[in-house]
Amino acid sequence: MDAVTYDDVHVNFTTEEWNLLSPSQKNLYKEVMLETYLNLAAIGYNWQDHHTEEECQSSRRHDRHLRSHSGKKLDESNQCGKDFARLSPLQYHKRTHTGEKIYTCNQCSKAFAKPSVLQYHKIIHTGEKPYECNQCGKAFARPSDLQTHKRIHSGEKPYECIQCGKAFTRTSHLHTHKRIHTGEKPYECNQCGKAFTSHSNLKRHKRTHSDDKFYECTHTGEKPYKCNQCGKAFVKPSRLQYHKIIHTGEKPFECIQCGKDFARPSDLQRHERIHTGEKPYECIQCGKVFARPSDLQVHKRIHTGEKPYECIRCGNAFARPSDLQRHKRIHTGEKPYTCNQCGKAFTRPSDLQIHERIHSGEKPYECIQCGKAFARTSHLHTHKRIHTGKKPYECNQCGKTFSSHSSLQYHKITHTAEKPNEYNQELSVS
Repeated sequence: MDAVTYDDVHVNFTTEEWNLLSPSQKNLYKEVMLETYLNLAAIGYNWQDHHTEEECQSSRRHDRHLRSHSGKKLDESNQCGKDFARLSPLQYHKRTHTGEKIYTCNQCSKAFAKPSVLQYHKIIHTGEKPYECNQCGKAFARPSDLQTHKRIHSGEKPYECIQCGKAFTRTSHLHTHKRIHTGEKPYECNQCGKAFTSHSNLKRHKRTHSDDKFYECTHTGEKPYKCNQCGKAFVKPSRLQYHKIIHTGEKPFECIQCGKDFARPSDLQRHERIHTGEKPYECIQCGKVFARPSDLQVHKRIHTGEKPYECIRCGNAFARPSDLQRHKRIHTGEKPYTCNQCGKAFTRPSDLQIHERIHSGEKPYECIQCGKAFARTSHLHTHKRIHTGKKPYECNQCGKTFSSHSSLQYHKITHTAEKPNEYNQELSVS
């Protein structure tokens, strides 16, 4: 790489021109030039010392230049003790203590502490995104954003927690994750006092106190934003952007506590409640709380008795669509869950799970009184009646009671004079 000279980045002022500048203009010039030097040095440019020294006309600038070679740090912050090799970086640093922001955007009046940050901000108004990903074509306003994005493709997570080994794509995510270990919760709700590890969790929590509605109702039905890959149309451009992730496979929303990635911010939001334990949706009738609004809606049907999902073949109604789907298999005979050891099929995954215990010998339900174990909870409940003496099943002919329904059925045979083998055959046929 060719050496960069002072003339390449320096704006020359004559003595007369310099004297015409106001003090604030002179300070701005010095700070912008200094930052230009630092930025060029950071990306590997070499400085020609003899040329730079020729331009260092004042002893003050010459001293600063020499300090950059010696490594001495002579300017120190009197507030935190941090020291700097040059005066201008010290001035920038002091603004972190004072909150001073002297560089103002002429379009929206937002102020910044550094001119470089102002330059990046201006891109918001221009819409310019000059840094493009060479793998998916997505463009970004800042090179740092592009570098972070590329980790989606490479899978790189360079920021690792030294306590648990969990790795993250961003330093900010690592810092937030560390609060799991320290217990620090610096973001506090000013309405209820509840504290959170991250600002995003606090922001979501605050919605439980307000009546804000984040989703607009559109009456026209018009969907002008169309996906150029599958043709699906959307009401909002933001919905189209989320949809496109289906085609790219991109999952840009990362959980800062466990590192799991998600395609949509709403999915990340629901997932984060696993870590926070937050359940912001409360039933006004019984006070039970839920992590998702859909779970609350289903729960409310317990109180209302509403069963909106009806079977079109028999008219049986259900509170959940999943319950209706399982019910339909009675009519279709569908058994989609198959045992990979014996091939037996079942209508529900829970039935398959119980069946698999025949092969594995697993009996997870143990009686705390005698230690006997069972493969099904129902079998354990029936067994417990031996200890309690409870017999809830009563014969309606003689009044005799039994601990299980099957025992009652066998007993009834004595009243009908049916023989057990014939009764068993009838049961198998039915």
